[in-house]
Amino acid sequence: MPEGRTWEMRPRVFCIGLNKTGTSSFHEAMEILGLRSLHGGGPDWGGDKVSRAVRDALEEGRPLLSGIDPAFDAFSDIGTLARHFDLLDQQYPGSRFVLTVRPIDQWIESRRRHVERNIRRREAGEYKGKFLVVDEHGWRIEWRRHMDRARRYFADREDFLEVDLTAGLGWAPLCKLLDLPAPTVPFPWVNRDRT
Repeated sequence: MPEGRTWEMRPRVFCIGLNKTGTSSFHEAMEILGLRSLHGGGPDWGGDKVSRAVRDALEEGRPLLSGIDPAFDAFSDIGTLARHFDLLDQQYPGSRFVLTVRPIDQWIESRRRHVERNIRRREAGEYKGKFLVVDEHGWRIEWRRHMDRARRYFADREDFLEVDLTAGLGWAPLCKLLDLPAPTVPFPWVNRDRT
C-alpha cells in the first residue's frame, strides 16, 4: 500500500450502474471472485442503513465509505455511490469502476416491474421505501445523463469497464479489469426471473 494510505482508504471496486442493470449479478460475481461485496439493494443486503451512511458522509464532507465497514472490497446498487463516482475516484485512488448497462427498453421494463412489486409489497405491509412511481420519461432522462456523464469521465481509462452482464459475456471482462483468474463456475445471473 502506498505511503500515507490507510487500509480504509485502499482501492475498491465500484459498480456504478443504475439499479436493474445486473447489480445483483455483479455482487454475486464479486463474492465468487473472493472479494467481500456490499450490495445496497433491499433489506437483505445494505438497504437503507448503508444508503443513509453514504448520504451522511457526503453531506458532512467525509469520505463516502467512512460510515461503512472498511472490510468491504466491492460495492453495488448504492445510488449515492453510483452517482458520485468522480468523488470516489478522488477519495479511493486506484479503484476500479464498472458501469453495468443493458438495453434501455429492457431496463425500463425491469424497473416498471420492480415498482409494481414494491406497490404490492407496500399494500401487504412489507415495503416502506419510496420507489413507487413508474416514470418512464424521467427514467430515460436519468439513464442518458448517467451514462453520458460516466462515459465522459472515464473515457480512455483502463480502470473502467462498461459491460452488459445480461449479454452472456461471462467472466472475461470483469476478470480482465480486476486482473483475476476466471472461476470455473458459470457467471451468476441473479434475478433472471425478474429481468
